[in-house]
Amino acid sequence: MKPNFLFLKYCVFLFSIVLLASCSSDDSTETVTIINPLDNPFDGIPAGNPNGNFPIPAEASLEDVSNPTTIVGDGTPESCTGQVFIDAVTKGGKIVFNCGPDPVTITLNQPAKVFNNTSQEIVIDGGGLITLSGNNQTRILYMNTCDQNQVWTTDHCQNQDHPRLTVQNITFANGNSTNETEYDGGGAIWVRGGRFKAVNCRFFNNTCASVGPDVGGGAIRVFSQYNNLPVFIVNSTFGGKEGFGNSGSNGGAISSIGVSWTIINSLFSHNSAIGNGGNPSQSGTPGGGSGGAIYNDGNTMTLTLLGSHIEANQVNDFGAAIFFVSNDHSGNVIINESTIQNNIGGSWYPSYPGISAHADTDISVTNSTITE
Repeated sequence: MKPNFLFLKYCVFLFSIVLLASCSSDDSTETVTIINPLDNPFDGIPAGNPNGNFPIPAEASLEDVSNPTTIVGDGTPESCTGQVFIDAVTKGGKIVFNCGPDPVTITLNQPAKVFNNTSQEIVIDGGGLITLSGNNQTRILYMNTCDQNQVWTTDHCQNQDHPRLTVQNITFANGNSTNETEYDGGGAIWVRGGRFKAVNCRFFNNTCASVGPDVGGGAIRVFSQYNNLPVFIVNSTFGGKEGFGNSGSNGGAISSIGVSWTIINSLFSHNSAIGNGGNPSQSGTPGGGSGGAIYNDGNTMTLTLLGSHIEANQVNDFGAAIFFVSNDHSGNVIINESTIQNNIGGSWYPSYPGISAHADTDISVTNSTITE
């Protein structure tokens, strides 16, 4: 009975996507309800904070994939290979999967890379059934508007509004970027330029370089978003339970330089910043070990945490939950209807346990719990 149940569930999910699309508008203040197709997973735990109920702005919601550009697979698991998926990403557009009614893991032997001249919108939708795996050997997904190999499309590659990459209703597992040298960090996903968001996603056991003062993002690393607009992370899980956490030198789950984040109804737990020596690295150390869940560095940037839960993350140095350093002291942190608790190791200006920031950083906390 399981295949029939899952197929019915997938159909209901697709109907919900069409329904959401029919109700959308250009008003960024509109809020929507996101239906989570990963509410009965066969591994790990569901996507998102189960207690998160913060309203979702329309721009942070699911993208409509009712008219896909590419369908990966012909209805069987065997047809959904890593190379077929890589080829689909190369073409751009909206990508969905037809791999049968059961959950399927697609294993990659190299990263899928976005070409910047294929389409302005690139959406990868797993329908709640797909796991993309790096097999502990490779990063899974890469986009870089300033990488000439992926085609320059403007003379201001560090600040252009496209491609706009969305990953939704999908799991990223066992990504590993430790063999990457030029673009390090980001075990599962590495992004520079355009826009990026993740909705209804899970990130399990991804890893990047284990040491270094300014490398990180066991799951995701992001640079240079268009006009300093935020990366949206919505209804997503990083780790979630013991044995599923992500790790890297800094930012066990996510890492960035000069990027703002808006994180809504998401869960970060059991992620680790495993470097040591901080940034800059202390004498005799390789550096790193900050930001068990989140590592933000740069100047004017905002970390916004809404309806989210951060627990049981770990560091060797600073910021068991969050490391946030605004070099010119102009950045700020907003925490609303969220919980930060039981994170392990690290301290720095401990007005809020688990958060390391400059003493004069503007940290606004509303209707939230922040404890040891």
